[in-house]
Amino acid sequence: MLKITHLSSLLLASLLSLSFAKTVNADTTATLTVVVNGINNQKGEICMGVYSKGKGFPMSTNDVHKSACVQPSGSTLTHTFSGLKPGNYAVAVVDDQNGDRQLNTDFFGIPKEGFGISQNPTVSIATGTPKFHDASFFMNQNTKINIFMKYSLDS
Repeated sequence: MLKITHLSSLLLASLLSLSFAKTVNADTTATLTVVVNGINNQKGEICMGVYSKGKGFPMSTNDVHKSACVQPSGSTLTHTFSGLKPGNYAVAVVDDQNGDRQLNTDFFGIPKEGFGISQNPTVSIATGTPKFHDASFFMNQNTKINIFMKYSLDS
């Protein structure tokens, strides 16, 4: 009888320590609030992609970590993404006027729709498309970023 009681106590202690270990090592999540400023159009949608790595940034919609498309109702729009783990992220925004959920460009690769990128880097013919490291920011807990829309390249 003593062996069964000892075994039960050991099993209970093991289960409690496993339960505690899960609580201590639980992944923390955070929210990212994206404020898009300078929206010129009220038709179409403002589409946002959150990237957790450089692959596909900022043009590929297949490589986004999270995404959303929202109907604008003014010159500023706010959207919150939840459930993100702490780390480096970059955000790309498109003023999608034709509903294809991607940035349309002309023959030379110059955007025909409005766009915005986190950290608001210069985008010109000389600088080219921004890289992930130019647009990324570290998110530890709840983070708010401002992105300013561009409807032409920078000079």
